[in-house]
Amino acid sequence: MKRTLLMIIVCICLTACSTKKETGEESFTKITESHETDSTEESEINEPVSIFSKEEEESFCQEAMKAADLCSDIYLESELINLDSDYAYRILTEDQCHRLVDRLGEEGFVSAADDMNMENYEQVNQFYSEYISGKDSMVTIFKVYESGILSSQTFACRNGSLQFYYVGMEWNRDGNPEIIGCGINELESILLTEKGYFIYRNAYVMEHASFGGYFRVEPLSEMCRQLTKKYVKGLSYLNYNMLVTNWDEGNVTDILMPCMFEDIYRIYTGENLKVEDGRIPAGIYEQIMTTYFPVTTDELRKCCGYNADKDSYKYERIRSKPYPVFGEVVDYRENDDGTWTLIVDGVRPDFNEDCVYKNKLVVCPFEDGTFKYVSNNVEKK
Repeated sequence: MKRTLLMIIVCICLTACSTKKETGEESFTKITESHETDSTEESEINEPVSIFSKEEEESFCQEAMKAADLCSDIYLESELINLDSDYAYRILTEDQCHRLVDRLGEEGFVSAADDMNMENYEQVNQFYSEYISGKDSMVTIFKVYESGILSSQTFACRNGSLQFYYVGMEWNRDGNPEIIGCGINELESILLTEKGYFIYRNAYVMEHASFGGYFRVEPLSEMCRQLTKKYVKGLSYLNYNMLVTNWDEGNVTDILMPCMFEDIYRIYTGENLKVEDGRIPAGIYEQIMTTYFPVTTDELRKCCGYNADKDSYKYERIRSKPYPVFGEVVDYRENDDGTWTLIVDGVRPDFNEDCVYKNKLVVCPFEDGTFKYVSNNVEKK
């Protein structure tokens, strides 16, 4: 029961849905600033009037349950965590997520998950085309989450109004799908970018809530996705200079910052860094950094907080930031010297931008699966 209530809160916060199926009494809250009042003062925003009929809202829930029933066999393969507690939940593998998206796509649904192409994306393109033409239109997108949640969002434009209706589902202990949350959300705008990102912005944003959300609609080649996953995923444009500075072996010290090790460690090991007493042993630090960058031990010790007495490096925690820029490989070239040149776009959906940086990132893969970042050339768009 606690797990279900928790997931309702999470789903509603992620999508900024404000109405509940049971009561419909919850209202939006907007944080405003004033020179005369405290900046955290809250003002109540009236609950939006749904552009959907009650029959339509019921049909969205029925369609979501139908989709869930079609996927139950795959969901029930997933691992059930904390089986003996009130917080039992399912975790999907990457393969299970992909199979679920494929299954839904085969049944004609628009479906998506992180790091894979959207199925039946043409329906979203048609919806947006009708929207910019001033026509009433509607499309439903299903999304599969590794956390075991299946959601549907039905976007609609009618008489100049933009809303979506959200349905969130999970599988209970008995293996049956159930709706854990639903409601409407009013939108300020929608945009389909040149590269094919569908970005929607909420009309009202509560404090600490999402600006809205996005889907990558246009397909990305499987090779580009594999290169993104191996070389780019997890790197930051905001916390250190690696992707926002022109560098090579000659000036690599310009990008050396203690906080970058946490991300490089995760790329190397596939695990999160665990630190004792705020220090990282020099052996592992230097092994990883000299593998992944054209740097020497002496350069690392000068730039990254090395303490000779403790033979270790200072740990600097990366501060998470809302809506960070993320990179994706959109093109690539294999060079004669064995290196690869990756064309990487920095995407920032909260600014309605699908390319705020254009990188030429050169990497050198090794036979053992590791690699070295050789250089970077960046153009800010």
